[in-house]
Amino acid sequence: MRPLRLLTLILAVSFFSSLQAQKPKKPNAAEIQLMLQKLNVLGSVLYVAAHPDDENTRVIAYMANEKKFNTAYLSATRGDGGQNLIGSEIRELLGLIRTQELLAARRTDGGRQYFSRANDFGYSKNPEETFNIWNKDQVLSDFVRVYRKHRPDVIITRFPGTGLGGHGHHTASAILAKEAFELSGDKKKYPESVSQHGTWQPKRLLFNTHPFFYQRSGQEMDTASLMTLDLGAYNPLLGKSYSEIASLSRSMHKSQGFGSTGSRGTQIEYFEHTAGEESKDMFAGIDTSWKRVKGGEKVGYHVDNAIMNYDPTNPSIIVSDLIMAYKELGKVRDQYWKNIKQQEIKDLIKACTGLYMEVKADQFSYSPGDSVLLSVESINRSDVDMRLASIKLGEYQSFTIRQQLLNNRPFNMDMNYVLDNKVAYSDPYWLKEEGTLGMYNVADQNLIGTPENASAISWVATVEIEGVFLEYELPVIYKKNDPVEGESYRPLEITPPVFLNISEKVYVFGNGGSKKIDIQVLAGKSNLTGNVSLQIPSGWKVEPASYTFDLQDKGAEATYSFELFPPSTAHSGEIGAVAQINGKMYNNSLVRIEHDHIPVQALFPVSRAKVVKVELEKRGTNVGYIAGSGDEIPASLEQIGYKVTELTNGNITAEKMKTYDAVIVGIRGYNTNERLKFYQEELMTYVKNGGTMIVQYNTAHQLVTKDLGPYPFKLSRDRVAVEEAEIRILKPDHPILNLPNKITSADFDGWVQERGLYFPNEWDENYDAILSSNDPGEDARDGGLLVTKYGEGYYIYSGYSWFRELPAGVPGAYRIFTNMISIGKE
Repeated sequence: MRPLRLLTLILAVSFFSSLQAQKPKKPNAAEIQLMLQKLNVLGSVLYVAAHPDDENTRVIAYMANEKKFNTAYLSATRGDGGQNLIGSEIRELLGLIRTQELLAARRTDGGRQYFSRANDFGYSKNPEETFNIWNKDQVLSDFVRVYRKHRPDVIITRFPGTGLGGHGHHTASAILAKEAFELSGDKKKYPESVSQHGTWQPKRLLFNTHPFFYQRSGQEMDTASLMTLDLGAYNPLLGKSYSEIASLSRSMHKSQGFGSTGSRGTQIEYFEHTAGEESKDMFAGIDTSWKRVKGGEKVGYHVDNAIMNYDPTNPSIIVSDLIMAYKELGKVRDQYWKNIKQQEIKDLIKACTGLYMEVKADQFSYSPGDSVLLSVESINRSDVDMRLASIKLGEYQSFTIRQQLLNNRPFNMDMNYVLDNKVAYSDPYWLKEEGTLGMYNVADQNLIGTPENASAISWVATVEIEGVFLEYELPVIYKKNDPVEGESYRPLEITPPVFLNISEKVYVFGNGGSKKIDIQVLAGKSNLTGNVSLQIPSGWKVEPASYTFDLQDKGAEATYSFELFPPSTAHSGEIGAVAQINGKMYNNSLVRIEHDHIPVQALFPVSRAKVVKVELEKRGTNVGYIAGSGDEIPASLEQIGYKVTELTNGNITAEKMKTYDAVIVGIRGYNTNERLKFYQEELMTYVKNGGTMIVQYNTAHQLVTKDLGPYPFKLSRDRVAVEEAEIRILKPDHPILNLPNKITSADFDGWVQERGLYFPNEWDENYDAILSSNDPGEDARDGGLLVTKYGEGYYIYSGYSWFRELPAGVPGAYRIFTNMISIGKE
């Protein structure tokens, strides 16, 4: 997270449940029929849990598509503190990936998505610690806000409030769900959301229980006392069972390795009453017909006619019925259902007529003040009499069109649109301001709870049918034809005019001299002239003071090298790159996240890097690295002078590896690299012949081999989540703590997020347990660093979180890791 550096967005904006980069949805005849059925249902459900991937996608798929309720998932966090199986992104970057994975899941199962402002700070063992780091009152207010906005009849939690959900965030989400249930109907509580959404009292709160929760407490689940639903039904309009839809949805959580295979047949889910009116019927006492709202029966009459008259070979035949329903709906005073159902009717009319409307930009990125060339396309693919009445762009630019849209006759036009000089950049709204360890800082109340940014530029098309004017608010899109993929979309971006990328996130100065700091200057627009300089901490020195750059073309780049000299004593600080253009200062870098399963994500964080001067000695130079799920350890080791070579396939032989002072296996290597089970014998031979092998953390689930080391040990779920937890040295005379760097308690200061995870809890007597730590109130966890002599070499297994500490520039982590590499070397 980073300081606010943006101005207020003035373009017309709208939040969409789909991504800006997603191709426009074009429902088929079966999907239109499902949309029609949903139009006749006025019920709402909210599922609540703590993280992306906590939700029961089968429940969401069933509620959205079988019951046809307005269904949503409220995730307390965006999952920033988790692990990443598809890349090296962690913290806020991982949270952005997991946000998009959740949105992809909701597009699959038919739900909507909400978030609170809580930040996933990492594993927490109890709700007390969670609430100590989160601002509980703020998160509770966010839950209440979502309840009032979404107006659920029934709320379902994934976890109990008793602690049997394990993770402190899990229990906290259940506690908050219940407290919000009791407060959302009170107009005196959190009045800021009352003024926007009014109050709302849900009918009942349920816990979606499972035998797992009872087993943890040594009990048997009494199903006779629970509410049950069979969610394994088949939906012929979608051609899938809800379990099959659920597996597709869950498989969107790719960064967490949650690929799932669909199933068919009966699938019983259990629900336990938590609060509100008790009943064995989840929706007892809830009218989900049009009788629910005053004047709704007249709307329902026309919707029934549309359903009765629907012809899948000619969907447009029901447009008149839908227009009549829309007119009657305009008289309904219940604003919540009025807004939802008006949008559903407009979407149905668009689908039934094959109405395609698009405004396409000629580039995917622009800067404030740029002129945007837009291409408009609109086509009606039915016999319905309609015209495109007008187009509106932004707050001030409107075009009266009055163009008759004849069947299958496209209307096209081009226009120029000039972005306001004060338009906001389009990086994620929750990262624009500096937050805390436990909370994002979101100043705009209207954004709280929303899943992502609005489209960078939106437009409004007004279509007239039978004298009724229908407004469609749509994103301006960017697309191109890819030679392989064909029509390809990506999000439109509003960016700074210049980017300043420092080549490394952390610079570690050992006992050597200065380092070269490269700054890449990238033009976000054409005709860019200015100067770039490097801001440094007190006591450091940089040469030269600045450079002048002249970049004539958008996308042009140039790299400028500064020489940075550290102080003589140990010190940590931060450097930053700054550009001055026409008297204005810019300090944004550019980060783009690109994975096949989500749209490209762009961030513009402040351009800065951590610099660390550490007293450091090392032995050896060459390190071989076997990649796991992805981490930045190789780059971190190169910072302190190691030459790191990635080892793959034919390079992993005892003979070829003997040139390396150490061979390191990346995080979760034995979970993700199938080939390791075939290389294990070669790796052990390498150690036996005098090599050093370091294995970072793995999980016990889905190991490719159980024999991770030369002697047996057993992985557990033991972890130390408190990063400040005391470290006790068990073997003070062991060489790993003494050579070449003397390790003391000070080397464990300043750690981030956690001490470590998935420590072994059983090991052969040949291993030395070097360190001990534990979270408050728990037994000692001694298995975080195991070392054994094997033949002429050393084998080390460590569950400590080096993959977080080294990239974060923690000085002691570098000293300890260097000792691990250096062990056994004079």
